[in-house]
Amino acid sequence: MNAPASFRIDYQRHGSLLRAHVTGINGTLETTLAYWMAMAEEVRRDLPRNLLVVDDMEGDPPPPEQLAEFVQAMVGLGFEGVRVAYVEAHALQIPEVEHGEILAREQGFDARVLGNETDAALWLRHGMS
Repeated sequence: MNAPASFRIDYQRHGSLLRAHVTGINGTLETTLAYWMAMAEEVRRDLPRNLLVVDDMEGDPPPPEQLAEFVQAMVGLGFEGVRVAYVEAHALQIPEVEHGEILAREQGFDARVLGNETDAALWLRHGMS
């Protein structure tokens, strides 16, 4: 099971903000879990107050029936107490990903799905949960 990763994450730190730019090919729950677990490692190491995730992945997000499993897998990984703005680069996928936002907020995560990086940065600085 040593297949090469189908994603790449480039990080930038700006004060209390950690920006994670994710590229590659998605389409499975396993890939989504893998890149979020990689980001969780970076969050635990870097301890940002805010995380801006810019998702430029090709392919579809996990299907709605797998989003609850994904959100459950994120519990306890270090995102608690971190405000997370998730930018979905593919506008047609935003409604699907927003379902994940709802599930995440129900679990107590301070997360929001947005359609562009400007709105995401603004929400991270000034937005209400």
